[in-house]
Amino acid sequence: MSDMPIKSIGSALNANGISQKNSASQPVPGSNFEDVINEAISKVSEVQNNADKAINELANGGDVTSAILAVEKADMSFQLMVEIRNKLISTYEEVMRMPV
Repeated sequence: MSDMPIKSIGSALNANGISQKNSASQPVPGSNFEDVINEAISKVSEVQNNADKAINELANGGDVTSAILAVEKADMSFQLMVEIRNKLISTYEEVMRMPV
């Protein structure tokens, strides 16, 4: 990921032909928060299912290395999801403490 200053994001979007304005009649897929979270959860679930398959293959005489890699990948993705959840909860709590 590059260290792009926030001010230049808009110009980078325009340079790539991406419009910053979305009309209400044509929502962009994945643009709302719920869709992004659901997609992330489904990807974590998919990685965990792949780890389960690798473990089953190992039980049937499969490769130990691929099973270990799949389990570690699933563990790391789950830990990342938990940390994101923790950050979201702390941000929500901070917003709720703000005076109106």
